[in-house]
Amino acid sequence: MTFEEMTRGLAEFVRDHQVWAAPVVFVLAFAESLAFLSLIIPAWGALVSIGALIGVSGISFWPVWLAGSLGAACGDWLSYWIGVKFHNRIAHMWPMSSFPEMLPRAERFMKKWGVLGIFIGRFSGPLRATVPLVAGVVEMPYWRFQFANFSSAFLWAAVLMAPGMLGVKMLM
Repeated sequence: MTFEEMTRGLAEFVRDHQVWAAPVVFVLAFAESLAFLSLIIPAWGALVSIGALIGVSGISFWPVWLAGSLGAACGDWLSYWIGVKFHNRIAHMWPMSSFPEMLPRAERFMKKWGVLGIFIGRFSGPLRATVPLVAGVVEMPYWRFQFANFSSAFLWAAVLMAPGMLGVKMLM
């Protein structure tokens, strides 16, 4: 199954079974934000497709937005925890072990940008799941990370989901 077929299938499932929209979006946002898993499950396209259904199909924006926000924040939270817990071993784990220059570059990025780096990472595909992991590795203070994590997750989910709702209102 190709990525496009998976994306189309998920969007059709949500269109046909709207009660599942929020749980599906939560899982997709979680997978998109979790270190390592985001490389295997590229969920961004499916999230944008589901966002486009909002308004057109009658799916309510607020529960889907909340689910996407919390899924992304939880994925980053777990990535941060993995970074804290395994910080000495991260460089030897896949995919970091395949790209030995990635971790030192990511550490420099986090030390330079700090909390703003969490926001930058949230909106950059290649960095989305790596930045929280590295924030844990460099031991960014927990509450500082969580503030940036949750606020950027809510903004990110709105950026993905709102165009579908706003597009429908503009057409009316």
